[in-house]
Amino acid sequence: FKQKTAYEIPLRLVGSEMCIRDSRNSLLCTRSVMPSLLHLPLDPFSRKIRIVLGEKKITASLAVEPIWERRHEFLSINPAGTVPVFIEDDGTTISTSQAIAEYLEETSKEPALIFGTALQRAEIRRLCNWFDVKFNTEVTEYLLGEKIMKRFLGLGEPSSETIRAGYANIDTHLGYIEYLAEQRAWLAGENFSLADITAASHISCIDYLGDIAWEDYQQAKQWYARIKSRPSFRPLLQDLIPGTRPPAHYKNLDF
Repeated sequence: FKQKTAYEIPLRLVGSEMCIRDSRNSLLCTRSVMPSLLHLPLDPFSRKIRIVLGEKKITASLAVEPIWERRHEFLSINPAGTVPVFIEDDGTTISTSQAIAEYLEETSKEPALIFGTALQRAEIRRLCNWFDVKFNTEVTEYLLGEKIMKRFLGLGEPSSETIRAGYANIDTHLGYIEYLAEQRAWLAGENFSLADITAASHISCIDYLGDIAWEDYQQAKQWYARIKSRPSFRPLLQDLIPGTRPPAHYKNLDF
């Protein structure tokens, strides 16, 4: 990984103080000067917040958190043991991607990512939930979970039956993106929103695995190409997972 890893430099957060242990196990403490994000590079929920930070031009340090280690220091700030976790420069922590996104929406500058009338904001949140819950359960967990996370979690070999189910389910979801892209400029309406970020975060993880036949989904492909070209998204295309390389088209903006 290009970012520092929380496994290599365990964090202990006390207020706005960050303490790490060096190679000699000596404790070194510094005052945090910027927010930080504990994340995993190929985690859609972490990617969602990385894009939000990029869109809002919020500078934050990134630390890869190996959640399978269940480190005491990490569990002390997020007992759920999941990423992402956003840590403000005063030590305040916010967990789960939607909570972090809503927090950043309320506390940071433009551009707005949840906007419009009450009905328009509801539609943005509905689509965020669709991809974070339904797509994640039916596709992300079946493909990314089986092919990548099982290896890190030590849960055995991937299940071919589960992977086949993921392949079957992705057709339905990409068909839904096709429908939305045909009807609207962006997924939730006329403007780019958190709904597009959420969907693209999940899609990007599946695309890293090479599991999307883009030639069958031209409207979805055009929508995704526009998101890939955004400056906030480009750092994600540089992520590399040890032992698993993405297909050649993954980094291409015009693919």
